[in-house]
Amino acid sequence: MPSAVEVMYMVLIAGELTIGIWGNGFIVLVNCTGWLQRRDSSVIDIILVSLAISRICVLCVVSADGFVLLLSPHAYAQNETINTLDAFWTLSNHSSVWFTACLSIFYLLKIANISHPVFLWLKLNVTRVVLGLFLASFLTSIIISVFLKGGSWGHVEINHEENITWEFRVSKAPSAFKLIILNLGALVPFALCLLSFVLLLFSLFRHTKQMKLYATGSRDSSTEAHMRAIKAVTIFLLLFIMYYAVFLVVTSSFLIPQGRLVLMFGGIVTVIFPSSHSFILIMGNSKLREAFLKVLRCVKGFHKRRKPLVPQ
Repeated sequence: MPSAVEVMYMVLIAGELTIGIWGNGFIVLVNCTGWLQRRDSSVIDIILVSLAISRICVLCVVSADGFVLLLSPHAYAQNETINTLDAFWTLSNHSSVWFTACLSIFYLLKIANISHPVFLWLKLNVTRVVLGLFLASFLTSIIISVFLKGGSWGHVEINHEENITWEFRVSKAPSAFKLIILNLGALVPFALCLLSFVLLLFSLFRHTKQMKLYATGSRDSSTEAHMRAIKAVTIFLLLFIMYYAVFLVVTSSFLIPQGRLVLMFGGIVTVIFPSSHSFILIMGNSKLREAFLKVLRCVKGFHKRRKPLVPQ
């Protein structure tokens, strides 16, 4: 019989999973519908669809990990189960972070105005640069996940003490450190996003200075584009820091007496990142925002039509 904490955990995970799949699925649906209508696709559409699919995979893996932990702890204790979940999580997680880095680089090259020759060359070849980074990031994610799946991992022992307290002990501590080291590879796309953020700020500063020089008071379209891109990258960086801080705590849970509660808390917080960021992407993209508002209007109109008449 699950405890109140376990029931609350499963309800929260199920709710976050539903919201995240709905948001990311909406991104996939809108862009794929546009592809079918136009018979053409842009770089930004490819990145957004790939990012949304990877986020859905992250949500499914994290949720499956949590449900297996609670509903089938003996299966969770098996090496093969843990290795498989870790490998799928690493693939989907690295793909998600790398695709976000591709999106940040795309924003940078499309919006920023920097006169350096290297940047100008990258800006002129933005499609090839971003697609090359996209393919390289996907291959990197596959290689890391395959290496992780083929590694030698310890097992998790579960002790039942009066059906109240479960203690998790990792028999080989180096396995946890191996997982941390492998996922430190996410620092590279994080650095790319941070670089995009700094260069966008630099470009905005120069653009604002030029506007003041020519006595232009109102903000133009370039300034608005800079602000939207900076906001999107800033939110991602904050969510990313929170996400990986929790990941490091969860990975080190074998050192904490209440390791199971730490895993449950980490699962809830971890799912916030791929769930919430999808709606930030929707509101930051004009096509997705317009489609989202149209759906909201349709839902609102549907509820008004179905609202029962109050008798006089």
